[in-house]
Amino acid sequence: METLERSNPWWFDPDWSERDIHLRRWASERVRWIPQWIEHLSLAPPALNFVYGPRQTGKTTGVKFLIKHLLESVPPESVVYVDLDSVVSLREFREVMHWVLARAEARGVKRLYIFLDEVTSLRGWWRVVKFYIDSGALERSVVTATGSSAVELLKTPEKFPGRRGSGRDVVVLPLGFPQFATVLYGEARDPAVVEALFEEYLKRGGFPKSINGHPDAAASLIDAVVSETYRHGRSPQLLKEVVGAIMEKVPSPLSYHAVAQEVGISHNTVREYVEFLRDLYLVGVAYLLEGDKPNLRREKKIFFRDPLIYRALAWWTGRSTDESTLLEHVAQEHLYRTCGSVYYYRNRTEIDIVAGSHRLEIKTSRARRSYPRGVQIVTKRDLPIYLLQLKSC
Repeated sequence: METLERSNPWWFDPDWSERDIHLRRWASERVRWIPQWIEHLSLAPPALNFVYGPRQTGKTTGVKFLIKHLLESVPPESVVYVDLDSVVSLREFREVMHWVLARAEARGVKRLYIFLDEVTSLRGWWRVVKFYIDSGALERSVVTATGSSAVELLKTPEKFPGRRGSGRDVVVLPLGFPQFATVLYGEARDPAVVEALFEEYLKRGGFPKSINGHPDAAASLIDAVVSETYRHGRSPQLLKEVVGAIMEKVPSPLSYHAVAQEVGISHNTVREYVEFLRDLYLVGVAYLLEGDKPNLRREKKIFFRDPLIYRALAWWTGRSTDESTLLEHVAQEHLYRTCGSVYYYRNRTEIDIVAGSHRLEIKTSRARRSYPRGVQIVTKRDLPIYLLQLKSC
């Protein structure tokens, strides 16, 4: 288990964090922050936590910060980090788990914290964890599983009914504008400062690499998307064509039939690829609201969930970006995070965004026509203040 020992340097080296590659990279960045999501994981055994979200959001770095924090109060033998990218089979994973549990028992460890990173690199990994949960071997353990492939992790909790203990699900997303502003400036009050920060957010988005101005931020994101596409047996070229067709139509409502006709595939294939994009946290879908219920069969509004995602996919597909589209997508994403769902409305007039009690029309400048009572007109200048003040649905 030499590889495992190298992955857990705190067992032998009290100054391990000074040499850890993820923490060193974090420390070298101009803009850096300790991710708040690590505070939402359960550390009370038994627990099985799931951490998922798009790539490039700093999940592994967050895990290393949590390990560093844990080691302030627990012995080094109590913390185990396993990178499943380096595990080639379920048999090897079973051997790793057996060795970890035997080692902990031999050293009298009372509470074990196991971090399984990139679990979706190993198909069927959950079977091994489920076996050890059912055997009672993890009764005094906290297991945290992370993965870049949200497609598989999203469905994994269903395989552990009644076996999660106090475990929680945590989604790691790119920073929204309020978090972006805090990280770059702190408490921004001056309207001119807020406006400047919002311009930066529209250019960079909320991924750590793009926030720090890495020139390969967009290319790294596309590489990650292509990798996930291959991993799940789909065609990157077909995904590219579907994304390109969507780019041509947003922010207007679109049908899967219209995209299918443009690409030359079936509407069911378009639906599958849009769902794949949703599972990767790249896009969201806003359905038409009729009365108080969404109509899932009518045209949908597809929105890209971060400015970097929008710009990177536009670059990949050879499409241009549009500021008014980006503004609407930013508003949709922030309301989606706040309310859990977002819709649009169309009757004699159309309302861009409906979410909870919010009714918004997004404009680059002041609207020239009137809208129904209760609809808030939000211009580019208004939007950053609106987002900073958005607290509830």
